[in-house]
Amino acid sequence: MVVVSDNSTDKTVELASAAGVRVMETAGNTAMKAGALNQALEHLLPDLDVDDALLVMDADSRIDADFLEVAEEHLLSDSTLGAVGGIFFGESGGGLLGQLQRNEFLRYSRDIERHRGRVMVLTGTASVIRVQAMREVAAARAKHLPGVPGQVYDTAALTEDNEFTLALKTLGWRLRSPAPCRVTTEIMTGWNELWWQRLRWQRGALENLRHYGITRTTLRYWGQQAGIAIGAVALSLYVLLLAITAVVGGWAVRPLWITVGVIFIAERVTTVWRGGWRARALALPLVIELAYDLFIQAVFVRSLIDLLTGRAARWHRAQTDPV
Repeated sequence: MVVVSDNSTDKTVELASAAGVRVMETAGNTAMKAGALNQALEHLLPDLDVDDALLVMDADSRIDADFLEVAEEHLLSDSTLGAVGGIFFGESGGGLLGQLQRNEFLRYSRDIERHRGRVMVLTGTASVIRVQAMREVAAARAKHLPGVPGQVYDTAALTEDNEFTLALKTLGWRLRSPAPCRVTTEIMTGWNELWWQRLRWQRGALENLRHYGITRTTLRYWGQQAGIAIGAVALSLYVLLLAITAVVGGWAVRPLWITVGVIFIAERVTTVWRGGWRARALALPLVIELAYDLFIQAVFVRSLIDLLTGRAARWHRAQTDPV
């Protein structure tokens, strides 16, 4: 077990050392998480076997007890599998905003399970990665992949896990996130922190696609971004239509739209059912989650505008982030 301390200002080094694990402190790192991981891997990879695998995880996340056992079973049974990623769930707390994020993560995990573990992004919260796959990515940088030769992670990427996913898939590796590989991760407790987190995620995804271009690997990802754009327009027009109807013609009971609304509410409640009564109660009124969806889509619009106007991208470290 290795704890990588990247510009920590608390007692990370002291407490980790007292726990008996190896501690590595980054030196002069300005490339955030990707730079810290690269510095650690530069020391670790040369001494590892080609058949070894590394669990890379965030300090603000916790894996279930059987996570590593399940990941190992999958890697041993399929030599084409480059990595096994976790399915993340939100930690408790955070009030209304925390529950909104937990509901969002619940639906994402459900989608992964319904696709039998096939994932769009190998989550940075916790993933077990073959050493062989890491070495191949490092060797392909600046040749077939963006980045600096010899580095596993692209330090120019705002979302290193999304970029690393594209790198692995471009090289032909398969990825999976089995249902038992659960991760509990930090949630944002303030709207400002959430805004900056999601802006980084969305801008990073768009930047990654811009760097990789349109390929067989990225085609599905481009389609996903197009779907988000269409959804943002459709939802905005729907809300606008409701407002105009209320002002101009008033509300009228229409059986067709009531039926559609009931089906939509049933879908929202069903998809978070296993989250317990709080998750269901939040999904039932619909309007609260609708407002949250508008917030997330506003992030997408802002990211797209920033990208098209050439505004510099940056990593915003929220006050709640672990150090």
